[in-house]
Amino acid sequence: MAKITTLADDALIAFDNLADVAGSLVTPALRLGVTGLSRAGKTVFITAFVHNLVHGGRLPLLRPYAEGRIAGAALAPQPAMDVPRFQYEEHVRTLVEDRMWPHSTRSISQLRLTVDYQSASAWSRTFGAGRLNIDIVDYPGEWLLDLPLLGMEFGEWSAQSLAVARSGKRAVLAAPWLAMLAETDPAAPVDETRIMALAEAFTAYLRACRADETSLSTLPPGRFLMPGDLEGSPALTFSPLPAGETAKPARDSMQAVMAARYEAYKRIVVKPFFREHFARLDRQIVLVDALQAINAGAGALADLETALTDILACLRPGRGSILSTLFGPRIDRILFAATKADHLHHENHDRLEALLARLVARAVERARFAGAKVDVLAIAAVRATREGLARHGGEQLPVIIGTPLAGETIDGDSFDGTTETAIFPGDLPTDPATLLAGKGGAGQAAQLRFVRFRPPRLERTAEGLRLSLPHIRLDRALNFLIGDRLA
Repeated sequence: MAKITTLADDALIAFDNLADVAGSLVTPALRLGVTGLSRAGKTVFITAFVHNLVHGGRLPLLRPYAEGRIAGAALAPQPAMDVPRFQYEEHVRTLVEDRMWPHSTRSISQLRLTVDYQSASAWSRTFGAGRLNIDIVDYPGEWLLDLPLLGMEFGEWSAQSLAVARSGKRAVLAAPWLAMLAETDPAAPVDETRIMALAEAFTAYLRACRADETSLSTLPPGRFLMPGDLEGSPALTFSPLPAGETAKPARDSMQAVMAARYEAYKRIVVKPFFREHFARLDRQIVLVDALQAINAGAGALADLETALTDILACLRPGRGSILSTLFGPRIDRILFAATKADHLHHENHDRLEALLARLVARAVERARFAGAKVDVLAIAAVRATREGLARHGGEQLPVIIGTPLAGETIDGDSFDGTTETAIFPGDLPTDPATLLAGKGGAGQAAQLRFVRFRPPRLERTAEGLRLSLPHIRLDRALNFLIGDRLA
């Protein structure tokens, strides 16, 4: 992969990091990045992370918590004045009171959680209690898909985008845009109306790829799907073009203008995100909704694997050191988490982890070679179901019990969003390669069907206190991500 930073970029990153270190001299800070592609569960994970620590959740596998060394956790004002605050309180109300899932991540946000703890070391305890600021940075995974663009010229990106658009199920989705491209001469004088039409058709194709029934993942430029306050700007109004006949097109040609806007997109959108946020992370969790891809078929799974490989090629993994702390932060721990494990019976959780491990195998090898610690887990940050047994045809089947969201369907039957139902989602194959290949396991894959459930109704104690959000392996995830910093 081409280098995505210049010497000037690296110098600015080092300067920003020195400012971070200076601000952490009194209270150490850990910058945790939380990402994942659309609807992977980023907002839910952060909300559950904070809620369980602040309210004393059930976290037996978070070692400092199990040992009684966490004295308390509370939200604190975030250090970044130019980054929106993660709306934790609003998301808790949506989960607990409305029993609905919060809106997906649309832009970058941040939240600071301060944890007071006692060190496990008797020597360290002589200096008093410890305190750690955890700065949680939430950003759309689609933005990560833009980072490889920093190492690509317009012509290279166009050729790659067109080749992908003409393959597999994308060819049908891209047909209207490709037909418009076929009638466009890259060397023709610039036509702003034509450019806008091409950009709109290209964006419609990207949106169609992301739909539930398709669930394709490699969709750069990511801001085309989440434009924010740049919507309608020239930096978001361009499209890939087929290669022109001349190496140096006229300055007022369609090709030259499109290329200039592509470069502006990298300069205005992609590079600031990389330098100001992504390059300063200490730890990273990548959330993956593999079940939705399974629903959409082997093509969606293969596309997810490609997207994850592209995303993770942009990470800066490595073993932490004094020099890296001062001049070039490295992500020293990376957790890959398959979300929505509560949509499967626990007997299938190991198989879900094996599938995710297969999808990220190349990235894991690279990160470990660089010295980073890596783990793969199947989790549910908020558990929406419970398990049970149902008799069918003279045998007992392990089922999950919950309230499917309104509009979810199985075999043509639609759920109303209020009725609790027992569902047998099927069993994942023991060998994940069968799902990825689309053969050998096709019959088994066809029997798999996952629906989305409403958040659970929280239990109350005898005294009327509402318990913390239930989860699956959230404590293991937290122990890997922050446990060593609370030692």
